[in-house]
Amino acid sequence: MTAEQKLRINYFYDHALGIFTHGTNHPMKPFRVRMTHNLVMNYGLCKKMEIFRPKPSTIDELTQFHTDDYINFLGKVTPSNMESCIKDCTRFNVGDDCPAFDGLLEYCRRATGGSLEGAARLNHGLCDVAVNWAGGLHHAKKQEASGFCYVNDIVVAILELLRYHKRVLYIDIDIHHGDGVEEAFYSTDRVMTLSFHNFGEYFPGTGDIHDMGIGKGRYYSVNFPLREGVDDATYKSVFEPVVSHVIDWYKPSVIVLQCGADSLSGDRLGCFNLSSKGHADCVRFVKKFNIPMLVLGGGGYTIRNVSRAWAYETGVIVGQEIGPGLPSNNSGNDYFGPEYTLMVHPSNMENKNTREYLEKIMMTIFENLDRSRHVPSVQIQDIPGKNHIFDDINEDENDPDERISQQQCDKHIVPDNEYEDSSDEESIYNSIIPVEYGPSKYVRSYRHKIIQNRSQKNLLSKLEPTVKYSDIIYPQNNNNGQFSMEVLDEVIMVEANSPKTDGIVSTYPVRDKVYTLKPRRNGSISYYGQVGSSINGL
Repeated sequence: MTAEQKLRINYFYDHALGIFTHGTNHPMKPFRVRMTHNLVMNYGLCKKMEIFRPKPSTIDELTQFHTDDYINFLGKVTPSNMESCIKDCTRFNVGDDCPAFDGLLEYCRRATGGSLEGAARLNHGLCDVAVNWAGGLHHAKKQEASGFCYVNDIVVAILELLRYHKRVLYIDIDIHHGDGVEEAFYSTDRVMTLSFHNFGEYFPGTGDIHDMGIGKGRYYSVNFPLREGVDDATYKSVFEPVVSHVIDWYKPSVIVLQCGADSLSGDRLGCFNLSSKGHADCVRFVKKFNIPMLVLGGGGYTIRNVSRAWAYETGVIVGQEIGPGLPSNNSGNDYFGPEYTLMVHPSNMENKNTREYLEKIMMTIFENLDRSRHVPSVQIQDIPGKNHIFDDINEDENDPDERISQQQCDKHIVPDNEYEDSSDEESIYNSIIPVEYGPSKYVRSYRHKIIQNRSQKNLLSKLEPTVKYSDIIYPQNNNNGQFSMEVLDEVIMVEANSPKTDGIVSTYPVRDKVYTLKPRRNGSISYYGQVGSSINGL
C-alpha cells in the first residue's frame, strides 16, 4: 500500500446490534453504533468505501481464544436464570459490570463478526483499511467477562491476522488499559501491544510502565500511563513520537487500532480532555504510515460524543473532511444538543500531566525498546492449501454451507507446544499463536456486500435463470426512497433510507413469488429484479 494509491476501505455494520441493551442504567449502549452509522450515511461517506454486513462469528471461531465452557455459558445465561447458576456467574464474572441480558451470545457473535471479516479481507489483500465500530472490546479475558466486554473480538481478529502476517502492532487509545489484549499476547514477540491510558486508581488497574511482557514477549508490551486531564496538544506530543519509534523499530506488516472514545472530554466514565479532532488526529497519524489497518471502536459512554467522534474519524479514513455542521437529513440531530455540531470540544479541566513526567515515561519506553534491537523474525513457509481461495472469489465452486473438517483444518496448524503448561509465571500466558502461515482455520463464507443508493425505479429486471430466491425482503414504506440490497443466503434484503424509514430496516417477506438473481463472485448482486414483481415462466 503506497501513498499514491487510492485506499480500498471496507466498512462493517450490522444494524441488529442496535437493538441489544445491557440494561436501562448501564453505561454501555450498543445503540451508539447505529447513531454513528446514520451520521456516516447522511454525510455521504458511504460513496468512498464498500459497506458490508458481516456474518456473525461462529462458536468455533470464538473458541479459538475463549474456552468452550465460557462461550457455552454465555449462550445459556439469561436475566431470568442467573440465580440458578450463580456459581458459574461468579466463575465467569458475569454480573454487575457485565450483566446477563437477552441475546448476550448473539450480540457477541455479531460484534466479533465485523472484526473477523475485516481481518480476513486484509489477509487476502481485498482492502487496505477495514473499519468495525462495533468491535474493540479489549477487556474480555480467555474465560472471564470484564469491563462491559464478554468476547475479545480484538484477540480473535489478531489471531486471524497472524495466519498471514509475521508481526501485528496493536495500538489502543481508549482511556482504559487494553489489559485483555495485552494478557493474551504477553509472552509472544509476534504481537506488540501499545496502550495509552489513564493509570492509578482507575479500572482495570493494569498497564504500568514496567509491564513489558515475559519470555519471548519481553519488551513487546508497551504501556504509556497518563494522568487525568490530558489535552490534545499533550496527547499528540507523546503519541506521535512513541508510535513512530515503535513502528520504525518493530516494522509491523499490519496494524490494529482501537479507538475507544471514552478518552474524549465529557465522557460519562472518563477523565481525559481530548476533543474529537485531537482523538481523530491519532487515526490520521497512523494512517500516514500506509500500513494495512484494522480500525475498531471500544469504550465511550456519552453516546452523542461517541457517534460524532467515530463518524468524524470515518471521514478521516476515507479522506473527506466533514462538519462542523450536522447533516440536515439526519433525523437524530436532537441527540446532539445543545451544540448541534459534529465536533466535541474540550473543557477547562486541569491537565495533571507535567512535561517532566511525560518525558520520563517516553525515555523509559525508548530505553526498553533499545534493549532488544532486533526485529522478531518468523520462518517463511509456503502457504498450505492454496486451493482454499477466499470465498468472494470462489463462491460459485464451493458450497458455502459446507464446513471444513477439523482434521483438514489441523493440518495447517503447527502446535509448537502452544498449550504446554510450565511451573513458572509464564504458564498463565500460554502461547496461542499459530506458527505456520496459511488459510484461516475456519474459512468464512457469504460476505455480504451492500449495494448503496439504488432507487426503486432503477432496480430493473435484468435476469438470468441461475439462482432462485423464493423469499424477497423489501421495505414497508419506501416512499420512493433510496435502497441498498444484500444477498442473505436464501433471501435478498433491501434496506430503505427514506423519510419514513430513516435508514432503519423494515422488512416483509414475499413467499408467493419467485425471483431469479445472479450474484457476482465477490458476493454483490449483478442482476436485479424489480421490487414487488414476480417472474413468469420459472
